Amino acid sequence: MPKVKLDRIDRKILNDLQEHGRMTNVELAERAGISAPPCLRRVRALEEAGVIRGYHAEIDAQSLGYGITVFAQVGLDNQAEADLKRFEDQVREWPLVRECYLVSGEADYILKIVAEDWDSYQKFLTTHLTTAPNVSHIKSALGVRVAKHKPGVPVDTE
Repeated sequence: MPKVKLDRIDRKILNDLQEHGRMTNVELAERAGISAPPCLRRVRALEEAGVIRGYHAEIDAQSLGYGITVFAQVGLDNQAEADLKRFEDQVREWPLVRECYLVSGEADYILKIVAEDWDSYQKFLTTHLTTAPNVSHIKSALGVRVAKHKPGVPVDTE
């Protein structure tokens, strides 16, 4: 996606929505220094341009019983584009995998996986990940503590 040209007001709207997604259009317009109708038009234009890709609630994993987060570095036997796509398609089917990145370096992918506990992660590992076609090796790292969690991207509002 090409970089979209944004003015100061667009960046302010993006920053505020990213930080406070449930704010009303009236509140958003006030913070951006414009009236509500043009603010709503700008938000819709940002959605149509693909700058705003969606809205979601951030849910506390532990409140739903997911006590651990594991980062798995996955290596594949073959990195042909068709094989990468097959692996990515399979990963999309696994609900415990919350994020998946194709990376350069020692591993081909890094997966962020949530599980109830270490035993349930081990079950996922042995029944899904290690048995997936083309997977050659996996290194797991247990997340011990979240030192920073800031979804989204930095938005320069100046």
